[in-house]
Amino acid sequence: MRGEIPRVLPTLQSYAQRLRRDQTAAEKKIWRRLPDRQINGAKFRRQHPIGCYIVDFCCVERKLIVEFDGGQHLEQAEQDR
Repeated sequence: MRGEIPRVLPTLQSYAQRLRRDQTAAEKKIWRRLPDRQINGAKFRRQHPIGCYIVDFCCVERKLIVEFDGGQHLEQAEQDR
């Protein structure tokens, strides 16, 4: 149905929680600037499940996703495309 938000699988949710706990150095650095609406009043979430994906950072209200491509993306370049 149009406009419906897809449900997040419980396994994906628990994986996102683990990613939040085990952030990369780059993610830690950027997260220091994103919480508490520090950039133009935008509220960001980190390691947020959207459909069958987990995005590094997103601002739902502004429909903005920020992804950091690290070494893990070299192995799945075709899938990321």
